[in-house]
Amino acid sequence: MDWITSLQSAIDYIEEHLTEPLDYAEIAKRAYSSSFHFQRVFGILCGCTLGEYIRFRRLTLAANELASPGSRVIDVALKYGYDSPESFARAFQRFHGVKPSQVRAGYVPLKSFSRLSVKLILEGGATMEYRIEKKDAFQVIAVKERVLGGGEIGKQEIKNLWMRSRENGLIEKLCQFADPNGVFGDALAGIALDNPHVGDFDYALGACYTGGEVPEGLTVETIPAYTWLIFPCRGQMPDAFVTLCKRIYTEFLPTSEYQPAGGLCLEIYPGDNVEDKDYYCELWLSAEKK
Repeated sequence: MDWITSLQSAIDYIEEHLTEPLDYAEIAKRAYSSSFHFQRVFGILCGCTLGEYIRFRRLTLAANELASPGSRVIDVALKYGYDSPESFARAFQRFHGVKPSQVRAGYVPLKSFSRLSVKLILEGGATMEYRIEKKDAFQVIAVKERVLGGGEIGKQEIKNLWMRSRENGLIEKLCQFADPNGVFGDALAGIALDNPHVGDFDYALGACYTGGEVPEGLTVETIPAYTWLIFPCRGQMPDAFVTLCKRIYTEFLPTSEYQPAGGLCLEIYPGDNVEDKDYYCELWLSAEKK
């Protein structure tokens, strides 16, 4: 299934289950993706996080029901996943600018967040640089943290892992293992060690591992053999990275014979001068032919 079709399948699943608890990993399965990967791409393509989309759609439908005769605030609140009328009222007012009780009392202006529909629009042709490489399984030495993939993944969590690892010296330890002859050279990598079939996953910062004693706080992880789509990224981070991801999923994948597979994504960082306007890094996606 191509990316456009699978993304629409995930959105359709959300819409069909808005009155039920939604597991983000289960949503991602509909796009044949992992939770981490799906949430990141969804945010880049759609302009809002997956959590925001679900919340805004629920509040839109809730307002429609409150405007109907005979509806009760407590019933609508529970239907759309809120534990109490009070928590529902706070969320409702933040989104609509009015209280639920005001809707019941009479006409008030409300906001509507429309359902997403994915369409492929072909514009002027543009070149995109990439390469395809098959790699045997290899090992990385890494510092990793478990992230709860069943819910919303915050970018801040991953950013904090990089910051803490720099402050506590783990980044320096990783750099000591960096090998120019490694699979991705002497760079450091951000790695989502997730699985499309489970909700939780580990996010890791790693360097190529070729042997030696493993310092405390680090682990050795195996990256399975895959075919990789490798895209160069040039420019100041994170804007350049966001632009690249958007192009991959709106220009490259819809017309390519390849699609993401296995849920693995490596962000290869050769240096730490990420604010340089000429900064270079790479994005690796595990892939297979459609």
